[in-house]
Amino acid sequence: MAPYGTDLVLDGMLAFGKSTIASAGSHAMPAASPRIHEVPDDLLAAIDYCYEQGWTDGLPVIPPIVDRVEAMLAIDDRPAETVIARHPATGLELSLHSAAVNAVMAGCLPEHFPVLVAAFAAMDRPDFNFHGSTASTGGSAPLLIVSGPYADEIGMNSDVNLFGPGNRPNATIGRAVRLILRNVFQMLPGISDKSTQGNPGKYSFCIDERARGNPWPLLCETQGYGGGGSSVTVFAAGGFCNVENHGGNTPEQILSSVADAMANYGCITLGQSVVVLAPEHMRIIGDAGWSREKAQDFLFTHAKRPVEGMQGVGKYRDREYDTQHGKGAHALAEKGFMHRGLVPADILITMGGGDAGGHSCFIPSWSRGRGSIMQHSPIRVPRRS
Repeated sequence: MAPYGTDLVLDGMLAFGKSTIASAGSHAMPAASPRIHEVPDDLLAAIDYCYEQGWTDGLPVIPPIVDRVEAMLAIDDRPAETVIARHPATGLELSLHSAAVNAVMAGCLPEHFPVLVAAFAAMDRPDFNFHGSTASTGGSAPLLIVSGPYADEIGMNSDVNLFGPGNRPNATIGRAVRLILRNVFQMLPGISDKSTQGNPGKYSFCIDERARGNPWPLLCETQGYGGGGSSVTVFAAGGFCNVENHGGNTPEQILSSVADAMANYGCITLGQSVVVLAPEHMRIIGDAGWSREKAQDFLFTHAKRPVEGMQGVGKYRDREYDTQHGKGAHALAEKGFMHRGLVPADILITMGGGDAGGHSCFIPSWSRGRGSIMQHSPIRVPRRS
């Protein structure tokens, strides 16, 4: 038999056919109970088999043969049964082994695996609200922002077509997140994932922070992972909002466009925000000497709506106003207005995209309030032999 026809490895499922075969997921079976599947000596048949078992996101997957899974696991020095994340509502667990299986199916290479593992370490923290952000009608998708030299080392894209197709690590790391949510944690569309409309980021939502030409410290540095460290930030993200401004030539003009998008009545909440500035916009802001903190202050100050307007669209709540303007309120919170977020630091600003074009973006948070708080984790860079 050809390699793809013999050892198809997944985690914790049932037994079929002439040998024990398992799913990429967990059907109330232990996290560390890998099974071996024997499938016909035919690649397309193996792909079809994965479809039949419900292991795909709708697109074909790479059959997870033993050798590829073992190569994925070899890059992490911990035992394969090590649990790296737990689902708080169901008790289902993600082991390194089950993560590796889904990473293979998504098309990841072994060097991509540390980013995926770090992402789930971050999402496993209670403030991320792992269950709510993946099950809610809000339709969020985990956005991964990778920062630091490891992203360059594995060839991630921080440049042209940043959120689009064409780059293997960006596409497959983000896709592996979705396959794990589906196959291990059983977040199934229409069953446990009740997203009203969803968003395209549910297929893959993973980018690299652009370092080239960036006038500000990288996220990994501000997060305390300096000295050559790398990190991944995870954010329960709503849909992507393009912010176009080709005419502005001052920081105030550029950031006012962004603030207006952040404060539109359709998505203004007390939640956090991600703003990815295009290099063309960042040059205007950086050349004027603005720091990240000054830009955050400006956006927080201007991303607001009057209480009367919030009442007019049915989105005003006394308790949210009191949260923003009560004891401990930030000095920039203006009476009579609702701002996006509670403090300027709720706005993560970074840079990404191609050199040409006045197209930045704003990405809102999941939920009507502060149901999920972004988290970050260091990437365990594999030891060099």
